[in-house]
Amino acid sequence: MPAFEERQSERQRERQRERQRERQTERQTERQKVRFASGDTSCAAWHYPGTNGGCVIMAGGTSVTKEPASDLFAARFNAAGFAVLAFDHRRFGESGGSPRQIVSIREQIDDWHAAIECAAGLPDVDPDRIAVWGFSLAGGHVFRVAAGHPRLACAIAQTPLVDGRAVAPHALRCMTPSAALRLFGLGIGDTLGSLVGRPPLLVPTAGPRGAVASLTTPDAMDGDRALDPSGRHTGWEQTVAARIALGLGGYRPGRHASRIRCPLLVVVCDQDQSVLPGPAVLAARKAPRSEVVRLPGRHYAPFLESHERAVAAEISFLERHAGSRVPG
Repeated sequence: MPAFEERQSERQRERQRERQRERQTERQTERQKVRFASGDTSCAAWHYPGTNGGCVIMAGGTSVTKEPASDLFAARFNAAGFAVLAFDHRRFGESGGSPRQIVSIREQIDDWHAAIECAAGLPDVDPDRIAVWGFSLAGGHVFRVAAGHPRLACAIAQTPLVDGRAVAPHALRCMTPSAALRLFGLGIGDTLGSLVGRPPLLVPTAGPRGAVASLTTPDAMDGDRALDPSGRHTGWEQTVAARIALGLGGYRPGRHASRIRCPLLVVVCDQDQSVLPGPAVLAARKAPRSEVVRLPGRHYAPFLESHERAVAAEISFLERHAGSRVPG
Protein backbone atom coordinates (compact mmCIF):
# COMPACT_ATOMS: atom_id res chain seq x y z
CA MET A 1 0.00 0.00 0.00
CA PRO A 2 1.46 3.43 -0.93
CA ALA A 3 2.50 5.55 2.05
CA PHE A 4 -0.19 8.19 1.38
CA GLU A 5 -2.98 5.58 1.27
CA GLU A 6 -1.62 3.94 4.40
CA ARG A 7 -1.69 7.27 6.27
CA GLN A 8 -5.24 7.90 5.04
CA SER A 9 -6.31 4.45 6.19
CA GLU A 10 -4.78 5.00 9.65
CA ARG A 11 -6.55 8.37 9.97
CA GLN A 12 -9.84 6.71 9.08
CA ARG A 13 -9.26 4.03 11.71
CA GLU A 14 -8.43 6.69 14.29
CA ARG A 15 -11.65 8.59 13.48
CA GLN A 16 -13.57 5.35 13.83
CA ARG A 17 -11.98 4.71 17.24
CA GLU A 18 -12.84 8.27 18.35
CA ARG A 19 -16.49 7.78 17.34
CA GLN A 20 -16.45 4.50 19.23
CA ARG A 21 -15.08 6.23 22.34
CA GLU A 22 -17.82 8.88 22.10
CA ARG A 23 -20.46 6.16 22.00
CA GLN A 24 -18.78 4.47 24.96
CA THR A 25 -18.91 7.69 26.96
CA GLU A 26 -22.67 7.76 26.44
CA ARG A 27 -23.00 4.12 27.53
CA GLN A 28 -20.76 4.62 30.56
CA THR A 29 -23.43 6.79 32.19
CA GLU A 30 -25.26 3.50 32.77
CA ARG A 31 -22.43 1.86 34.71
CA GLN A 32 -22.37 1.88 38.50
CA LYS A 33 -19.48 2.27 40.94
CA VAL A 34 -19.17 -0.61 43.40
CA ARG A 35 -16.62 -1.68 45.98
CA PHE A 36 -15.75 -5.13 47.28
CA ALA A 37 -13.58 -6.25 50.18
CA SER A 38 -10.15 -7.72 49.45
CA GLY A 39 -7.72 -8.51 52.22
CA ASP A 40 -7.69 -5.69 54.77
CA THR A 41 -8.96 -3.07 52.30
CA SER A 42 -11.39 -2.75 49.38
CA CYS A 43 -11.20 -2.54 45.60
CA ALA A 44 -13.11 -0.06 43.45
CA ALA A 45 -14.88 -1.28 40.35
CA TRP A 46 -17.30 -0.31 37.60
CA HIS A 47 -20.29 -2.60 37.19
CA TYR A 48 -21.98 -2.53 33.80
CA PRO A 49 -25.33 -4.35 34.20
CA GLY A 50 -25.83 -7.10 31.64
CA THR A 51 -28.75 -8.90 30.06
CA ASN A 52 -27.59 -12.43 29.20
CA GLY A 53 -26.38 -13.66 32.61
CA GLY A 54 -22.72 -13.65 31.65
CA CYS A 55 -20.14 -11.41 33.31
CA VAL A 56 -16.61 -10.39 32.31
CA ILE A 57 -14.25 -9.41 35.12
CA MET A 58 -11.54 -7.06 33.81
CA ALA A 59 -8.33 -5.44 35.01
CA GLY A 60 -5.21 -3.94 33.46
CA GLY A 61 -1.50 -4.55 33.77
CA THR A 62 1.08 -2.96 36.10
CA SER A 63 -0.16 0.58 36.90
CA VAL A 64 -3.02 0.74 34.37
CA THR A 65 -6.25 1.63 36.17
CA LYS A 66 -9.68 0.30 35.33
CA GLU A 67 -10.82 3.06 32.95
CA PRO A 68 -7.93 3.13 30.46
CA ALA A 69 -7.54 -0.63 30.84
CA SER A 70 -11.12 -1.64 30.14
CA ASP A 71 -13.27 1.16 28.68
CA LEU A 72 -12.60 0.35 25.05
CA PHE A 73 -13.48 -3.35 25.43
CA ALA A 74 -15.99 -3.20 28.30
CA ALA A 75 -18.52 -1.14 26.35
CA ARG A 76 -18.41 -3.63 23.48
CA PHE A 77 -18.80 -6.63 25.78
CA ASN A 78 -21.70 -4.89 27.52
CA ALA A 79 -23.36 -4.06 24.19
CA ALA A 80 -23.22 -7.79 23.42
CA GLY A 81 -25.25 -8.46 26.58
CA PHE A 82 -22.55 -9.21 29.13
CA ALA A 83 -22.26 -7.64 32.54
CA VAL A 84 -18.80 -6.25 33.21
CA LEU A 85 -16.95 -5.80 36.50
CA ALA A 86 -13.82 -3.73 35.79
CA PHE A 87 -11.69 -3.13 38.88
CA ASP A 88 -8.53 -1.49 40.20
CA HIS A 89 -6.01 -3.70 41.97
CA ARG A 90 -5.39 -2.58 45.53
CA ARG A 91 -2.83 0.22 45.91
CA PHE A 92 -3.83 1.59 42.49
CA GLY A 93 -6.51 3.90 41.17
CA GLU A 94 -9.54 4.27 43.42
CA SER A 95 -8.90 1.08 45.37
CA GLY A 96 -7.62 1.12 48.91
CA GLY A 97 -4.29 -0.02 50.24
CA SER A 98 -1.11 1.80 51.13
CA PRO A 99 1.67 2.52 50.42
CA ARG A 100 0.56 3.28 46.87
CA GLN A 101 1.79 2.14 43.44
CA ILE A 102 3.22 -1.15 44.70
CA VAL A 103 2.73 -4.28 42.60
CA SER A 104 2.29 -7.28 44.88
CA ILE A 105 1.54 -10.40 42.85
CA ARG A 106 0.07 -12.19 45.85
CA GLU A 107 -2.24 -9.28 46.68
CA GLN A 108 -3.36 -8.84 43.09
CA ILE A 109 -4.23 -12.52 42.71
CA ASP A 110 -6.26 -12.25 45.93
CA ASP A 111 -8.02 -9.20 44.43
CA TRP A 112 -9.09 -11.34 41.46
CA HIS A 113 -10.50 -14.00 43.76
CA ALA A 114 -12.43 -11.30 45.62
CA ALA A 115 -13.71 -9.84 42.34
CA ILE A 116 -15.04 -13.25 41.30
CA GLU A 117 -16.87 -13.56 44.61
CA CYS A 118 -18.30 -10.07 44.13
CA ALA A 119 -19.45 -10.80 40.57
CA ALA A 120 -21.14 -14.03 41.63
CA GLY A 121 -23.34 -12.02 43.99
CA LEU A 122 -24.50 -9.42 41.46
CA PRO A 123 -28.22 -9.69 40.61
CA ASP A 124 -27.67 -9.76 36.84
CA VAL A 125 -24.95 -12.45 36.91
CA ASP A 126 -25.18 -16.21 36.69
CA PRO A 127 -22.31 -17.51 38.88
CA ASP A 128 -21.68 -20.25 36.32
CA ARG A 129 -21.16 -17.74 33.48
CA ILE A 130 -18.29 -15.65 34.84
CA ALA A 131 -15.27 -14.94 32.62
CA VAL A 132 -11.98 -13.22 33.42
CA TRP A 133 -10.11 -10.86 31.06
CA GLY A 134 -6.73 -9.25 31.54
CA PHE A 135 -3.91 -7.87 29.42
CA SER A 136 -0.15 -7.63 29.88
CA LEU A 137 0.66 -8.34 33.56
CA ALA A 138 -3.03 -8.93 34.32
CA GLY A 139 -3.14 -11.28 31.33
CA GLY A 140 -0.56 -13.36 33.18
CA HIS A 141 -2.72 -13.21 36.29
CA VAL A 142 -5.52 -14.73 34.23
CA PHE A 143 -3.51 -17.97 33.99
CA ARG A 144 -3.12 -18.13 37.77
CA VAL A 145 -6.73 -17.19 38.47
CA ALA A 146 -8.25 -19.56 35.91
CA ALA A 147 -6.15 -22.44 37.22
CA GLY A 148 -7.56 -21.84 40.70
CA HIS A 149 -11.21 -21.43 39.69
CA PRO A 150 -12.55 -24.48 37.81
CA ARG A 151 -16.06 -23.00 37.94
CA LEU A 152 -15.15 -20.11 35.60
CA ALA A 153 -16.98 -20.20 32.29
CA CYS A 154 -13.89 -19.05 30.35
CA ALA A 155 -10.83 -16.82 30.46
CA ILE A 156 -9.20 -14.33 28.06
CA ALA A 157 -5.51 -13.43 28.31
CA GLN A 158 -4.64 -10.58 25.93
CA THR A 159 -0.94 -10.00 25.19
CA PRO A 160 -0.17 -11.67 28.52
CA LEU A 161 3.07 -11.71 30.49
CA VAL A 162 3.33 -15.45 31.11
CA ASP A 163 7.06 -15.96 31.63
CA GLY A 164 9.12 -13.21 33.21
CA ARG A 165 12.26 -15.30 32.95
CA ALA A 166 11.91 -15.52 29.16
CA VAL A 167 11.04 -11.84 28.73
CA ALA A 168 13.56 -10.28 31.16
CA PRO A 169 16.68 -10.66 28.96
CA HIS A 170 14.91 -8.90 26.08
CA ALA A 171 13.69 -6.13 28.37
CA LEU A 172 17.25 -5.63 29.65
CA ARG A 173 18.61 -5.40 26.12
CA CYS A 174 16.11 -2.59 25.49
CA MET A 175 17.65 -0.57 28.32
CA THR A 176 20.93 1.28 28.21
CA PRO A 177 23.46 -0.15 30.68
CA SER A 178 23.46 3.00 32.79
CA ALA A 179 19.65 3.12 32.97
CA ALA A 180 19.50 -0.57 33.91
CA LEU A 181 22.02 -0.06 36.71
CA ARG A 182 20.13 2.93 38.06
CA LEU A 183 16.79 1.08 37.89
CA PHE A 184 18.11 -1.92 39.78
CA GLY A 185 19.81 0.37 42.28
CA LEU A 186 16.48 2.07 42.90
CA GLY A 187 14.81 -1.33 43.14
CA ILE A 188 17.22 -2.42 45.86
CA GLY A 189 16.86 0.89 47.67
CA ASP A 190 13.07 0.69 47.43
CA THR A 191 13.03 -2.85 48.80
CA LEU A 192 15.35 -2.04 51.70
CA GLY A 193 13.47 1.16 52.46
CA SER A 194 10.20 -0.75 52.70
CA LEU A 195 11.66 -2.78 55.58
CA VAL A 196 11.96 0.36 57.69
CA GLY A 197 8.71 1.99 56.59
CA ARG A 198 10.02 4.45 54.01
CA PRO A 199 7.72 5.58 51.17
CA PRO A 200 8.13 3.73 47.86
CA LEU A 201 10.70 4.98 45.35
CA LEU A 202 8.61 5.48 42.21
CA VAL A 203 9.70 5.22 38.57
CA PRO A 204 7.69 5.74 35.37
CA THR A 205 5.89 2.60 34.24
CA ALA A 206 7.15 3.12 30.68
CA GLY A 207 9.80 5.27 29.06
CA PRO A 208 11.99 5.58 25.97
CA ARG A 209 15.30 3.78 25.73
CA GLY A 210 17.76 5.46 28.09
CA ALA A 211 15.10 6.45 30.62
CA VAL A 212 15.03 4.99 34.11
CA ALA A 213 11.63 3.31 33.83
CA SER A 214 10.06 -0.06 34.52
CA LEU A 215 9.86 -0.84 30.81
CA THR A 216 11.69 0.73 27.84
CA THR A 217 10.88 -1.70 25.04
CA PRO A 218 10.19 -0.16 21.59
CA ASP A 219 6.42 -0.38 22.08
CA ALA A 220 6.30 0.61 25.76
CA MET A 221 5.46 4.22 24.90
CA ASP A 222 2.44 3.22 22.78
CA GLY A 223 0.35 3.06 25.95
CA ASP A 224 -0.83 6.68 26.01
CA ARG A 225 -2.16 6.75 22.46
CA ALA A 226 -3.67 3.28 22.89
CA LEU A 227 -5.31 3.68 26.29
CA ASP A 228 -5.84 7.42 26.72
CA PRO A 229 -5.44 9.27 23.41
CA SER A 230 -7.69 12.14 24.49
CA GLY A 231 -6.06 12.61 27.91
CA ARG A 232 -9.37 12.02 29.70
CA HIS A 233 -7.98 9.85 32.49
CA THR A 234 -6.29 12.59 34.49
CA GLY A 235 -6.22 10.47 37.65
CA TRP A 236 -4.18 7.70 36.06
CA GLU A 237 -0.78 7.78 37.78
CA GLN A 238 1.70 6.11 35.45
CA THR A 239 4.31 5.21 38.04
CA VAL A 240 5.22 2.08 39.93
CA ALA A 241 7.42 1.25 42.93
CA ALA A 242 10.94 0.49 41.72
CA ARG A 243 11.01 -2.87 43.51
CA ILE A 244 9.09 -4.27 40.53
CA ALA A 245 12.44 -4.50 38.73
CA LEU A 246 13.52 -7.20 41.18
CA GLY A 247 10.35 -9.27 41.07
CA LEU A 248 8.82 -9.65 37.62
CA GLY A 249 11.70 -11.70 36.22
CA GLY A 250 10.64 -14.54 38.46
CA TYR A 251 6.93 -14.33 37.71
CA ARG A 252 5.95 -17.29 35.52
CA PRO A 253 2.15 -17.70 35.58
CA GLY A 254 2.22 -19.69 32.34
CA ARG A 255 3.39 -22.65 34.38
CA HIS A 256 -0.20 -22.97 35.62
CA ALA A 257 -1.61 -23.47 32.11
CA SER A 258 -1.97 -27.25 32.37
CA ARG A 259 -4.28 -26.84 35.38
CA ILE A 260 -6.74 -24.54 33.57
CA ARG A 261 -9.94 -26.49 32.98
CA CYS A 262 -12.13 -23.76 31.50
CA PRO A 263 -11.83 -22.60 27.86
CA LEU A 264 -8.90 -20.18 27.49
CA LEU A 265 -8.42 -17.62 24.72
CA VAL A 266 -4.90 -16.24 24.36
CA VAL A 267 -4.53 -13.19 22.12
CA VAL A 268 -0.97 -12.45 20.99
CA CYS A 269 0.54 -9.80 18.73
CA ASP A 270 3.28 -10.94 16.39
CA GLN A 271 5.44 -7.83 16.80
CA ASP A 272 4.96 -7.51 20.58
CA GLN A 273 8.22 -6.28 22.11
CA SER A 274 6.99 -5.92 25.69
CA VAL A 275 5.94 -9.47 26.59
CA LEU A 276 6.89 -11.30 23.35
CA PRO A 277 4.39 -13.60 21.60
CA GLY A 278 6.37 -16.85 21.83
CA PRO A 279 6.03 -17.55 25.56
CA ALA A 280 2.25 -17.00 25.47
CA VAL A 281 1.80 -19.36 22.51
CA LEU A 282 3.87 -22.05 24.26
CA ALA A 283 1.90 -21.65 27.48
CA ALA A 284 -1.43 -21.81 25.63
CA ARG A 285 -0.50 -25.16 24.14
CA LYS A 286 -0.35 -26.63 27.63
CA ALA A 287 -3.89 -25.59 28.51
CA PRO A 288 -6.34 -28.41 27.68
CA ARG A 289 -9.04 -26.15 26.15
CA SER A 290 -7.09 -23.24 24.70
CA GLU A 291 -7.42 -21.18 21.56
CA VAL A 292 -4.83 -18.74 20.21
CA VAL A 293 -5.58 -15.66 18.11
CA ARG A 294 -2.57 -14.05 16.48
CA LEU A 295 -2.82 -10.41 15.45
CA PRO A 296 -0.43 -8.16 13.56
CA GLY A 297 1.11 -5.32 15.49
CA ARG A 298 2.87 -4.52 18.73
CA HIS A 299 1.89 -4.85 22.38
CA TYR A 300 -1.02 -2.38 22.28
CA ALA A 301 -2.31 -3.32 18.82
CA PRO A 302 -5.58 -4.75 20.27
CA PHE A 303 -6.38 -1.18 21.38
CA LEU A 304 -5.19 0.36 18.09
CA GLU A 305 -5.05 -1.01 14.54
CA SER A 306 -6.10 -4.56 15.46
CA HIS A 307 -8.92 -3.53 17.79
CA GLU A 308 -11.85 -4.69 15.68
CA ARG A 309 -10.29 -8.09 15.07
CA ALA A 310 -9.53 -8.48 18.77
CA VAL A 311 -13.04 -7.46 19.85
CA ALA A 312 -14.70 -9.74 17.31
CA ALA A 313 -12.64 -12.74 18.40
CA GLU A 314 -13.21 -12.09 22.09
CA ILE A 315 -16.97 -11.51 21.83
CA SER A 316 -17.35 -14.67 19.74
CA PHE A 317 -15.42 -16.61 22.39
CA LEU A 318 -17.50 -15.12 25.22
CA GLU A 319 -20.78 -15.86 23.44
CA ARG A 320 -19.78 -19.49 22.99
CA HIS A 321 -18.72 -20.05 26.58
CA ALA A 322 -20.29 -17.44 28.88
CA GLY A 323 -23.45 -16.18 27.17
CA SER A 324 -26.73 -17.57 25.93
CA ARG A 325 -28.58 -17.94 29.20
CA VAL A 326 -32.16 -18.88 28.42
CA PRO A 327 -34.58 -16.80 30.50
CA GLY A 328 -36.51 -18.89 32.95
